[in-house]
Amino acid sequence: MGLLRVRVLCIMLLRMLTLVNLVDVLFVHKNGRFSGEAFVVLGYPLQVDFAVQRNRQNMGRRYIEVFRSKRQEYYKAIANEVSDARGGSPRRSARAKSYDDGKDSAQHTGVLRLRGLPFSAGKDDIMDFFKDFMLTEDSIHITLNMDGRPTGEAFVEFPSPDDSKAAMEKDRMTLGSRYIELFPSSQEELDEAVSRGR
Repeated sequence: MGLLRVRVLCIMLLRMLTLVNLVDVLFVHKNGRFSGEAFVVLGYPLQVDFAVQRNRQNMGRRYIEVFRSKRQEYYKAIANEVSDARGGSPRRSARAKSYDDGKDSAQHTGVLRLRGLPFSAGKDDIMDFFKDFMLTEDSIHITLNMDGRPTGEAFVEFPSPDDSKAAMEKDRMTLGSRYIELFPSSQEELDEAVSRGR
């Protein structure tokens, strides 16, 4: 896995990185507003070398800076985003609250999507994360990229929609050193994600 820190004043960042295996992008906010910086997690360290070559280039009319970054900086940025969502600036809190309300009001089908998993996480780690629920290894689907490597996402099938809704209490908790996001999902989204990794 490779990690970059990017200073860019627009979301054209994703266009710049179309030739790499994107695992995650975290847009950094300060005082409830986009700061112009983002952390980009890439699938392979060699892709960082490729992306760093874009440092000090223009993207459209925008000048960008691309830096190598350390995992601790990325984790700190995630922690700051979570902190802001739980009681930071009023503007950010309102946005985070509406996002949480959207998760709460989403229809539960018994399937949750997990994002932010450590690449080394196995089914047993996910079962331990949801130890209060009756899960089997067959109910856990770790998604893989086209090269057969973990993407940092997984889908979990719970015995019932009520169980998946109750499991949302684990949203934004940590597994190992990683902060895990949970999203209500569906069997169709699960099937599509699993078939892409085959």
